[in-house]
Amino acid sequence: MTYDLIIVGGGPSSAFLCYELIKLGSNKKVLIIEQGKRVEERNCPIEKLGQCVKCKPTCCITTGFSGAGAFSDGKLSLYNPEDDDIYVGGNLHKYIGVDKTKELIDYTDKVYLEFGADTKLEGTKNKEEISKIREKAKKADITLINIPIRHLGTEKSHALYCKIQDYLLNNGIEIMFQTTVSDLIIENNEVKGVKVKDSMYVDKDVELRSIYANKVVLAVGRKGANWLSKMCDIYGIATKTGCIDIGIRYELPNSIMREINKLLYEGKFIARLGHFKDKVRTFCQNPSGFVSSEVYDENINLVNGHSYKSKKSENTNLAILVSHNFNYPFDKPIEYGRNIAKNLNALGNGNVIVQRLGDIYRGKRTWNDELQNNSVKPTLKSAVAGDITYALGYRTMTDILEFIRGLDKVIEGFANPDNLLYGPEIKFYCNSVLINQKFETSVMGLYSIGDGGGMTRGLMMASCSGVQLARFLEEDD
Repeated sequence: MTYDLIIVGGGPSSAFLCYELIKLGSNKKVLIIEQGKRVEERNCPIEKLGQCVKCKPTCCITTGFSGAGAFSDGKLSLYNPEDDDIYVGGNLHKYIGVDKTKELIDYTDKVYLEFGADTKLEGTKNKEEISKIREKAKKADITLINIPIRHLGTEKSHALYCKIQDYLLNNGIEIMFQTTVSDLIIENNEVKGVKVKDSMYVDKDVELRSIYANKVVLAVGRKGANWLSKMCDIYGIATKTGCIDIGIRYELPNSIMREINKLLYEGKFIARLGHFKDKVRTFCQNPSGFVSSEVYDENINLVNGHSYKSKKSENTNLAILVSHNFNYPFDKPIEYGRNIAKNLNALGNGNVIVQRLGDIYRGKRTWNDELQNNSVKPTLKSAVAGDITYALGYRTMTDILEFIRGLDKVIEGFANPDNLLYGPEIKFYCNSVLINQKFETSVMGLYSIGDGGGMTRGLMMASCSGVQLARFLEEDD
């Protein structure tokens, strides 16, 4: 089996790479290899069963065509025309420039609209009211980043990406579903292909099949970051020590977040407060949303959030993430994060832990009967009441609590003791894969795009990276 191009992973960066190749009239023979299922076959049983059953062989939330991001809340982060920089979404603009990145966002946004994205943009009106919130935040040493948001909605994302999936298949792109790439084929520092097995044997030692290609693109997403790190170690693919985001999912009443939800939909707050001055930020805000869980390698259970167009709750949830950048001699941020996740999961008997903010301040765990009588009712029913502070780490926990107290000065009630913290929420990125201006790694013919390799963060920028790589590949041919 020989191809011109193999793409490892079927997330947004991969999908938009193939879409653009089709639009450019490319004659390349292209294969996407995806560990999970087709979009229409992806479903999570947690809503019916009330608990995570850790589906085998892979989690339908974290694997499958369109990746993990499309099955969270499905938000596309754009930009303001007057912005002189790109403030969210990673480092794509550092490779191709701010103006070119804006053009890519515009182009990619139009493609999403063609496939059925909501035409409504959040956060584009009420500039005066938003400015007042920004000034209030500034007085608390917190920065508010306000950019337009296009909300796809968790359930609407399924339909949209199903259309993209079918478009690719109908236009000659081959997709190998439920297939795990276990290894790369690299000879004399040049990529030759990949080695695969059926995903049903993902945790078993079986004979691998070789598939060859002139070029290979690593578009593995955060789910594949751990695997990518191993490949970089084995084959000497150049990297630099990357960042890992560790934190919690915070749930509080819509009434507290009413103004932010109405004016911004998603408030992107960033601060460096307290003693450590670590970067702490809010991420993935879900008005009237639902806290969810998702399973990664070795049955690590992480927390996330969903936001539907039709189904609503009385709560808003959002991530509070602390960025940790490690220095010599430690260069294993993924391993560090996985150890935190394993310890928290052990405390929750394999499940996500939930704790009341007030109990943290009182230095005690949360008990189930206290949770049942709490004014804020948890939307993740499988979460186990417990004590997050046992495993999250002093520095991380201190950063989060200082951030919550700081944001309470901007949003009254943000530090209410009945608000809930779920853990762990961790965003895994491979140690940043070093790539050139055309996204090629130190191995000839091997490229890296999207979130997994540390280039982007989020649906929009991952999609843009795919579009740009397609153009590079066609230019070179």
